[in-house]
Amino acid sequence: MSATDTIRSYFDAFNAKDTEAMLACLDAEVAHHVNEGQVRSGKIKFAEFCAHMTRCYDETLTDMVIFEAEGGTRAAAEYIVNGTYLATEAGLPEADGQTYRLPAGSFFTLKNGKITRVVTYYNLADWIRQVR
Repeated sequence: MSATDTIRSYFDAFNAKDTEAMLACLDAEVAHHVNEGQVRSGKIKFAEFCAHMTRCYDETLTDMVIFEAEGGTRAAAEYIVNGTYLATEAGLPEADGQTYRLPAGSFFTLKNGKITRVVTYYNLADWIRQVR
C-alpha cells in the first residue's frame, strides 16, 4: 500500500467516524502533534484524543488533496474541515451547535506502511471567530 493509500484510508476512517480503522493506519508508537497542543505518543493517547474530539465536535473533511514525497515515507494533505461545535471545550467559546468551515492541513511520516507521525494545523483564531 502506498503512502497515499494509507493516508486516504486514515481520512476515510475519520469521515466514517471509525476510530478503530484510523488506529489500524497508525504505528503503535505514533507521535500525534495536535494544533496548539502537546505531542501525544502511542495509539492509546490517540484513541483518547479521538474520543474527546467526538464528544466536542462533529466534523467531516472535504476537498481533500494528498501529496506524497518520493520514497513514500512522507505525505501531506490539505482539506476543508466542515464541523459542528457540540460541547464546550475548556478555554474556548461556549458550544451551542455552531457550524464552521475551516481550511486545514496535516503532515505525516510513514514507516512499513504505518503512520508514525501526524501533525495537524489550522487557524485557531479563524475557528474562534466562526463559533463566537
